[in-house]
Amino acid sequence: MSDPSRQDMSRADRLGFDDAIFTLAPEGLGSAQSALGRTRLRTFIALRWLAVGGQTAAVLFVFFVLGFDLPLAACLAIIAASAWLNVFLSFAFQSQRLTRGWEASLQLAFDTVQLAALVAVTGGLSNPFLLLLVAPVTVAALSLSPMRAVLIALLALTLAAFMPLISLPLPWINGALVELPPLFHLGQFAALAVGVVFFAVSAGRVSQDEAKLVRALDAASIVMAREQKLSAIGAMSAMTTHELGTPLATIHLVAKELMAETPPDDPKYEDLTLLAEQADRCRDILRSMGRAGKDDLHLRRAPLTALVEEAAEPHVDRGKHIHFDHAAGGADLLDQPTVLRRPEVIHGLRNLIQNAVDFARANVWIECWWDDTSITVRIMDDGRGYSPHVLSRIGEPFMRRRGARDDTRRPGYEGMGLGLFIAKTLLERSGADLSFANASDATSEAGHHPDAVGAVVQLTWPRARIEAETADDRRPSGENLPFRA
Repeated sequence: MSDPSRQDMSRADRLGFDDAIFTLAPEGLGSAQSALGRTRLRTFIALRWLAVGGQTAAVLFVFFVLGFDLPLAACLAIIAASAWLNVFLSFAFQSQRLTRGWEASLQLAFDTVQLAALVAVTGGLSNPFLLLLVAPVTVAALSLSPMRAVLIALLALTLAAFMPLISLPLPWINGALVELPPLFHLGQFAALAVGVVFFAVSAGRVSQDEAKLVRALDAASIVMAREQKLSAIGAMSAMTTHELGTPLATIHLVAKELMAETPPDDPKYEDLTLLAEQADRCRDILRSMGRAGKDDLHLRRAPLTALVEEAAEPHVDRGKHIHFDHAAGGADLLDQPTVLRRPEVIHGLRNLIQNAVDFARANVWIECWWDDTSITVRIMDDGRGYSPHVLSRIGEPFMRRRGARDDTRRPGYEGMGLGLFIAKTLLERSGADLSFANASDATSEAGHHPDAVGAVVQLTWPRARIEAETADDRRPSGENLPFRA
């Protein structure tokens, strides 16, 4: 019986793969951390002008329309402080510049103090507008690092806690004095504390998730650009091989004919021999380049089985036996679909197969089948499967199991889920629907290989999204088109 804790530790690392991709992770993490708190100055200025306008309108309405006896001069002076700060920032700095973390923290701290002062001179904890102190805290949670956001939240709660000592009475009609019980003030403070904590945590989690998603999508874009670059290099290799093959063959033929007509003791015979040998060498070099070039016109599409085998090719000789079943479910192999050789599809399949090979004990099974509307590929292994608590979160970027250690089979690997996220994103963009399960689960789909007791990944494409059936794809290949970078 397997150890559940070891299962968690080993299969947690299944959430990411492709060591080449993970070289992007440290840079992405660093850039994302430095980006926290870098909001444009214009955004803070615009929000502050909005607050100045709203505060001014509210104060004037309460004083002149409702007739409340509030300290108008003190209120307008406090509001003017925000307006003057905006004027200073507008003239001192470019509005498009990005604010550093400490600059944004100081501005939000000022906004918190300004709003707390305005509430304090208009009733303090008795003022129902006390909950507006949540606003700068929420902005801090969205735009600052967690530590700075916590400091802004603590500042707001501290100012609210001191309001009973420094605040003026709540203004009322005709100067009447309104005394609210201490229990009401306690309730107001409790409501503010709950609001600050809730909005700060919610906004912070949303901001962090968005930052993780942006970093992961950036990494996916880098991977896609790399695949397209490799595909372009392959196209150039194939075209070079095709175009230079005929003249090199002609040179070789002419050299051989001249050698046959030249006596071996002739000084030119050695030069002709060297010419023929170098022509053979050029032919071998071009032949090896042609094997890497896979973007010739007639190779931009391929049978489904060829595409799957191409994706699995780098992992065939890694000590695990990969079994192919290209006609699972009684599908007719002679009637298999021809699909587009998209780099994102090959890269995504290759990473899923690598993941299965990494954690399989000895065998990996790859099944393909199709019908009139869909194409399905299933990848299975005989490993330990996914951990139950991880299964529902597969595909989240930078997911990490707390306390998980590096797997001895993949030293230095932290299992952040970036590789699987990239593969899942690329395959979903191609139209695939992915599902992840364990073969041992009662809810997993039946019909897979009986020895496949580990993880099961199933991909299903609508045939219209991946099948090469356009008129351009069906035409004869003809001559190679000029290569365009």
